[in-house]
Parts: sequence; C-alpha cells; structure tokens
Amino acid sequence: MAASVRELRAKIRSTQATKKITRAMELIAASRIIKAQQRAAAAAPYARELTRAVSAVATFSNVDHPLTREKENPTKAAVLVVSSDRGLAGSYSSAVLKEAERLVEKLRGEGKDVDLYLSGRKAEAYYNFRQRPFITSWTGFSDKPEYSDAREIGNTLVDAFNLDADDLSEDSDASPEHAVDELHVVFTRFRSMLTQEPDVIRLLPLEVVEGTEAPADDDVLPLYEFEPSATDVLDALLPKYVHSRIYYCLLQASASELAARQKAMKSATDNAEELIQKYTRTANQARQAGITQEISEIVGGANALAEATAGE
Repeated sequence: MAASVRELRAKIRSTQATKKITRAMELIAASRIIKAQQRAAAAAPYARELTRAVSAVATFSNVDHPLTREKENPTKAAVLVVSSDRGLAGSYSSAVLKEAERLVEKLRGEGKDVDLYLSGRKAEAYYNFRQRPFITSWTGFSDKPEYSDAREIGNTLVDAFNLDADDLSEDSDASPEHAVDELHVVFTRFRSMLTQEPDVIRLLPLEVVEGTEAPADDDVLPLYEFEPSATDVLDALLPKYVHSRIYYCLLQASASELAARQKAMKSATDNAEELIQKYTRTANQARQAGITQEISEIVGGANALAEATAGE
C-alpha cells in the first residue's frame, strides 16, 4: 500500500511539472498570436492595393505576360505546402498535409505530374519519413515569417514557372527539369481563435480575382499610364504580387499555428489538472485505507493481548 501511495505521489509531481510546461507554452502562444494577427492585418491593405494595380494593368494593357498566360495542355504542377516548424499544435500540421494530399491526388487525376515545395519542418519530416521526393524546403520561420522569406520562396517558384524566360534569380533553386505549368499553395487560413481552416489557392497562372483581397464587382479600378511600357510594369509588379500573396499565406499560417498551439496547450493543461485531481483522490483513498488497516491491526493486536492476559 505504501508503495502504491509513493507511486501516485510521483505521478502527481510529474503531472504538475507537465502542467507548468503546457501552461507556459499556452501563455507564450497567447502573447504571440496578437502580434501575428496584427501583422496579417497590416499586410492586407498592401496586398489589396497591389491586387488592384495588377488588375488594372492586366485588364487594360492587353499584354501577353508569361505569368498571366494559360498554358495549353498543362502537364506539370508545383504545390507549395505551408506547415509548422514545431509540434504541440494539435492537428494543425496534419490537417494541412491532408489537404495537400487531396490536392496532389486531384492534380494527378487530371494527368499532371506534381513537384512539391515545402515550408516547415513538419512537412519536411512527413515526406522524408515516407521517402517521397520534394524539390526543396524552407524552415525556421513558421511562427514569425518575414517578407524576405516570402521573397526567397517566390523567386524560386516564379522561376520554376517561367524557366523559358532565361532570367533565373541568383537565389533560385529552380532548374530546367523543374519547369511547371501551374502553381498551387496549400496553407491554413485564420478565421478566428477557435477556427483555422486548410485552404488552397492557385497562384500561377495569375488569377487576379482571388481571396479576400480581390476587388468587389462594383469596384472602380484606377486608370494607369504605363511607363516605360506595360510589359515593363508587369515585369516589376507581378513578382511583387506573387511575393505578397505568399507572404499573406505565411502570415495566415503563422496566426493559425499559434492559435492551434494555444488551444492544444490549454487542453493539455486542463487534462493535466484533471489527472492531478484524480491521482490526489486515489492517493488519499489509498492512504486512508492504509491508516484504517493499521488501526484494525492495532486494535486486533490489543484485543488478542487482552484475551491472553485474562486467560492467565
């Protein structure tokens, strides 16, 4: 009985230590998610206005640009999967990976080969464990992405889509065998603190009317004069548009990851508290049972001693 009480007390101490860790991680995620939401909100106006500019140029210039041109009979697609670098976030990474698997199956059903580009260690580990190839991966910034991270990813993906232009950027990992006809992004969209949903957007060929940044039906697009030419303006604007879209996806995923981690750590803290109460009650019951047994043994021994003395 004493051994059982000692084991239960050891479990209580262990669970209390776990509770402190999960509680601290919950508070850290809660403090970071506000900043992540603010960054996502701050990036939205820039993405919206850039979308308006690209819409006007693409609509009124009548320029056939490689990033807006639909390729005939597309045979290869690239998929960027945005996951997290760390775990302890519930089903956050598994949900986006399942959505990526569904997209890959759909594209292959359409007769297209798929090249995978990964963001986050969880996606990297997922495909490495299954020995499935991917082109390249980026890690280390899932909870706090910077625009430079989006630019690096965007340059690689734009070059893979536009390999026939012979203008690869210096920091690109693209090569001729990685040329693709379209590009999709799988990420987690932040709806609220309680709801984060995996989402898919087609980034290239360019679909201007897409997502929450798209202009409304009755929105009047501004008029532009193109200098030195519409082609040069598109060459400058479209890569920035792609970078801003990827950055927006990374910010949405960052806020979603932190919200999922806070929710998961709160659930773990609550579960630890329940276990502590359960172990405490069990330990108290075991201790009381031990005390009752000891009292019974003492009383029995006293009675036996009294009977033996009376018989003499």
